[in-house]
Amino acid sequence: MQNSATKKIIAAIAVLVVVVGGFFAFTGSKHSSSSTDSSSSSKKMSLKELNIQFVPSSQADTILAKAKPLESLLSKQLGIPVHVSISTDYNTVIEAMGSKKVDMGFLPPDGYVTAHKQYGAKVILQSTRLGMKDDNTGATTDKLVNSYKSMVLVKADSPIKSINDLKGKKIAVQGATSSAGYIYPTVELYKKGVNVVKDSTLVQVKGHDQGVMSVLNGDTDAAFIFDDARNVVKKDQPDVFKNTRVLYYTKGIPNDTITLRKDISSSDSDKIKAAIVAVSKTDEGKKVFNDVYSWAGVTDSKDSNFDEIRNYDQTMNKIK
Repeated sequence: MQNSATKKIIAAIAVLVVVVGGFFAFTGSKHSSSSTDSSSSSKKMSLKELNIQFVPSSQADTILAKAKPLESLLSKQLGIPVHVSISTDYNTVIEAMGSKKVDMGFLPPDGYVTAHKQYGAKVILQSTRLGMKDDNTGATTDKLVNSYKSMVLVKADSPIKSINDLKGKKIAVQGATSSAGYIYPTVELYKKGVNVVKDSTLVQVKGHDQGVMSVLNGDTDAAFIFDDARNVVKKDQPDVFKNTRVLYYTKGIPNDTITLRKDISSSDSDKIKAAIVAVSKTDEGKKVFNDVYSWAGVTDSKDSNFDEIRNYDQTMNKIK
């Protein structure tokens, strides 16, 4: 009888141990799983994919081929699909960002200012480049800079000897939001008494390389290009520096931007910024940025860096 009672007590204790042990095992497992999920989700992007658009500084199909490797490089960093495309001009990128069709744009400074004003776009990075020597050779210095110049290019044997001679001439320009290809030279020449909008014929071309070629081919008398876009065509036109000369250099223009649309969260913005910085330090990333836009790297940026651009825009609005 005692032996039977003892067995019942032992059995009851065993059941209790199993139940209690199971409870703690369950709650412990649940806590562990919850902790793991939380840790994992903290690393995830809210964006399901990242759509990037470039503006062609040279032929669009060439730029796209050079920019495509950025898809896999950034996707590896962010853990989401990345898609790269090329727009027709700056305004197309800006409108696509405003309608949320594009998440990130590689915009020139004036394009950024417009995107910020119209749609609240936010700059996260600016490019750095090697400085250019002003000796008509296209050679670079060994110093990284965060600004560049625009220049007015003419043929070496052109009768155009001063900016006043641009009156009545045909000038190749980029779109109206291009700092180097339109705004800076137009504003600075205006301040010096030459209104190219009124007194010259402006011919819009797509890509600074096309501006160079228009001068070489005699289609235009001059071109507004970034310093020094002749390097883009040097491979196919080895005598481009011999056959052209710089008529005028503008003041420094803030370097190009990497800009995000307004609605991207701060968390995602930080992840994207960190990913781009990481990619820019790899050999593959350096090659992409150099091949596409002649960038040497990227650096931090902020909106106030572009106040000078806004000043030029105000003057530009007065030119008719």
